[in-house]
Amino acid sequence: MISESLSAHFISQLFLYHCFFAVFVINLIKRIDHAENDMEKEQIKSIIKTAADGSTLKKIVFSKARDKSILKCVAAVFSGKNGLYLQIETFTKDNKAHHTNLSLDESYEKLSEYALNDFMQTNIITSAGECEVKVSKSGSIYIGNKIKSGGSVVMPLLHNKEKHYILDSHLKEAFLYKLGITDKNGRIHDKMQSKYRQINRFLELVNDMKSELTKKKNILVYDLCCGKSYLSFALYFYLEKILGLEVEMTGADLKRDVVDYCNTVAASAHMNGLRFICGDITTLGLDGTPDMVVSLHACDIATDIVLAHAIKSGARMILSTPCCHHELFANADKMSQTVRNDLGFVLKHSMSAQKLCENLTDSLRAKTLEAYGYDVDLVELVTPDDTPKNLLIRARAKAVTDNKGMSALEDARRFIGVELTLEKLLK
Repeated sequence: MISESLSAHFISQLFLYHCFFAVFVINLIKRIDHAENDMEKEQIKSIIKTAADGSTLKKIVFSKARDKSILKCVAAVFSGKNGLYLQIETFTKDNKAHHTNLSLDESYEKLSEYALNDFMQTNIITSAGECEVKVSKSGSIYIGNKIKSGGSVVMPLLHNKEKHYILDSHLKEAFLYKLGITDKNGRIHDKMQSKYRQINRFLELVNDMKSELTKKKNILVYDLCCGKSYLSFALYFYLEKILGLEVEMTGADLKRDVVDYCNTVAASAHMNGLRFICGDITTLGLDGTPDMVVSLHACDIATDIVLAHAIKSGARMILSTPCCHHELFANADKMSQTVRNDLGFVLKHSMSAQKLCENLTDSLRAKTLEAYGYDVDLVELVTPDDTPKNLLIRARAKAVTDNKGMSALEDARRFIGVELTLEKLLK
């Protein structure tokens, strides 16, 4: 019995010894691995720091993320108001990009941790070569450093470069305050920032035609279906005060209260050449050959009515932002057999059908303007984030016209199969 007890005790002690030894070995291996990781981490930090300090770093690309919601990260050196810093741009699978800005000193630790812990592949790209870091699923680390000494200087990227707008030096103008865009001190109201960007973008597109506008000292402008006319006032100010032209500008709208409001603002802002009248533009008797016809967000076929008036009056320049396209969509069942057969999969769904009809309508409007002697381009007014009504039709009368445009228009109309209001009004 004593012998069996001693034997059991010995086996128990031996088991405990093996357990302690196993724990010791595991901890020793962990310490060795940790020490190796520390060495590799310091090596990666040193490579990045040397490249950044020597101005040879182009970018660092982290890929094969352990977090499956992340596609990749890209890090690069930027120059800002307070000096150099490093920006990490993280791209996610929901098509978004997130930015993190770090000082150069604090970035080295973060980037080396990314390379060892968060991503399985890292490429440090410099003007003197590239270093590749790979981490296997088992945790083994490979560092292939092919960066040589020297290398050409890589200039830091410019970030948050301040956008300068045409009206930036005129923020205390009366019309901006009267329209509620700025306060009395010329500060843009937060809720009007997008409107301010829209106004300036519109003026930039007008500015592209400056050489044509300044050929004459006196110019005649019509703003048809003008509405509250934020852009009308800005356009008048730009033409008169910035370009120094003598401007006669008339805005027309069906709403009496809107017209009265606009005339009050024009008078208080001392815009003596700007007036607004109430009535249907087809019966107002707007005589003369306008240098410019503007139509901003005229609803549905009102855009066609404006374009027809501009063409018939021989306007030198036309700027139109159409909206609320209903006519072609309402007649989709009358479109040509070709369209209904080949694009039936688009017309099947209301949302895609509406977008198709919008694009076809504005493309046909552009073709019509071309047929009647205009150079036409379709441009983005502002970013879609500011407004979904974002297309601007810009047309300039050509010095010489040909007969090819009318034939192309007929081909386009035959393809669509529906005659729209603009064509009917011009017949």
